[in-house]
Amino acid sequence: MSKKLLRADHLREQALAWLPVLLVGLLALGSWWLVRNAPQLPAPNEARALAHEPDYFMRQFSVHSFDAQGHMRSELTGPEALHYPDTETLEVRQPRMRTFDAQGRLTVGSADRGISNADGSQVQLFGNAQVLRHEMRMPDGRALPATEFRGEHLHAFVDEERVTSSQPVNLRRGSDHFTGDRFEYDNKTGVAVLQGQVRGTIMPRP
Repeated sequence: MSKKLLRADHLREQALAWLPVLLVGLLALGSWWLVRNAPQLPAPNEARALAHEPDYFMRQFSVHSFDAQGHMRSELTGPEALHYPDTETLEVRQPRMRTFDAQGRLTVGSADRGISNADGSQVQLFGNAQVLRHEMRMPDGRALPATEFRGEHLHAFVDEERVTSSQPVNLRRGSDHFTGDRFEYDNKTGVAVLQGQVRGTIMPRP
């Protein structure tokens, strides 16, 4: 047998010996390319941000909240409301609200638009906002005049029986009238605090 034939046989044997290694290398390279170019899937525990879009709506609705004894603490009504799951809020068109304190005294509120949190403990009123506590008589016989707040934004804390605003407010207490840039009112104490440019008119008592 010639030297050329022996050399050809030797090369063929070497090629056959390296063939499995080459095939494994090609498979590994192909797997790496697939992994690199495959679309990334979100992690199972990755939280997806909720868009600020309503998940349900109500029309001609009424929402009530009660205390531990079953007494109604507040009522929120309106012609239309949208619920937003990302903020757990209820946005109400033309809201009307009623709240009762521990003595059962009534306070009512209204506005062009309102936003309530999930449990109804906070209600924000926007546009022609009004909160009115009707005239009442205390157990000792003292008469408390009606108290009314008006402004473009009022924030009612139902459980704490407070009303606040960071915008100008008109306050009427009986025949007295006050205005201020910011204010806070505590229904439990009957004290209203006005800040900024405060003006007032106090009428003489009969």
